[in-house]
Amino acid sequence: MQNKLRVLVTRVEYPQSVPWIWGSLFVKPRALYLHIPFCKAKCLYCDFDSRALGGCELDAAMDRYCIALTSQIDTYGAAGELDEVETVYIGGGTPSIFGARLVSLVERVRGYCDPTEFTCEANPESFTLELAQALREAGVTRISLGVQTLDAGELKAIGRIHSAEQAMLAIAQAKAIGFSTSCDVMCGLPGQTLESFGRTLETLMTLRPDHISVYPLQLEEGTPLARLEEQGRIAVPDEDFQAACMDLAAGKLAGAGFERYEVASYAQPGQRCRHNIAYWTGKPYLGLGRSAAGMFDIPVTSEMCNLGTYPFYTSGANPSSAPQEGRVRYRQLDNEGTQFDTEHLTPREAMAEDLMLACRMTDGIPLDLLARAASCIPEADLRAACETAISSGLATWDEDALRPTHLGWLDGNELFGLFWGLAE
Repeated sequence: MQNKLRVLVTRVEYPQSVPWIWGSLFVKPRALYLHIPFCKAKCLYCDFDSRALGGCELDAAMDRYCIALTSQIDTYGAAGELDEVETVYIGGGTPSIFGARLVSLVERVRGYCDPTEFTCEANPESFTLELAQALREAGVTRISLGVQTLDAGELKAIGRIHSAEQAMLAIAQAKAIGFSTSCDVMCGLPGQTLESFGRTLETLMTLRPDHISVYPLQLEEGTPLARLEEQGRIAVPDEDFQAACMDLAAGKLAGAGFERYEVASYAQPGQRCRHNIAYWTGKPYLGLGRSAAGMFDIPVTSEMCNLGTYPFYTSGANPSSAPQEGRVRYRQLDNEGTQFDTEHLTPREAMAEDLMLACRMTDGIPLDLLARAASCIPEADLRAACETAISSGLATWDEDALRPTHLGWLDGNELFGLFWGLAE
């Protein structure tokens, strides 16, 4: 999406003595994301920021990173910036290889806020019973397990280092300890068939996780898997196969009592992922750690620039040259939180983004969001987009919202692009 945005992109650096804090200046974040950029082995399809290390080198790198991340948590927490956090998500990488350090981070965050949902990602091979119990005692409420598939050949084809048996054991342990348990599953893998994908789903359903996410494989440029495909050494199923898998998942999971609440997400009653919903509904969120992303809406005041807290300009910048309204997204570039890439979306772009993201959810675009959108997007353009979505079978009017249809989700690029097109 970023390459289609008409945004102001700036790289900024702050000395460590000038923490970047939004507290009294912006709406406080409702969600907190912490990134752990380490793995024992990097999956062949992965283009996330993560380092595959081992032995003493891994331990030393994780120690240094934990110190830096803890310092960031303390900086924001002591200033009251975490007071209103409702959900926390620790992702990676592989957070579960952080071991006791992960428990320490959880306890640190819990010292500054009391989130109702606290999720940690884990991989089956490093999610030990000892770690699981310690995380539960520290205040983690939800575990998201990277299962991907329960077929041994498919696991090998994408470079996963756990077995199907380890994945099933991890699910059972998480459930037994009392976590709300989520599993990520992938479709469109090399060598995968509808039958093998169906078997993975059926086995998972016997283990009764609370939440399942189903993601089509994306071949990202520069990854080992993409190079293998380019060389003709592997064959990756096409989009039609992925669509068939998504259809199969929708039917099987609905039959097992799962509610589909987002294009890729299924939950038992009361088990929706509140953290991800915050992303999809435009709530401000704070990201800490290398490559962590965050988002907040503006306007900007002269005090923000003078204090050096606005992420485009350091202290003493000319306030009139700063964007005065819209939305800011940022990504942390270093371990210490002193370098960021930022992008500015105009109010119209921010509203188009909200409309597009709302199309990911079964709740769709509520009427109040359409009313707010009319404040910065011409009503004729809004009406045309809605009418096109309906006439194309991508969406339908409900009594209180424009909701995506099954076809709309299968042809998501068309539906999402229709509303993102309102940015211009």
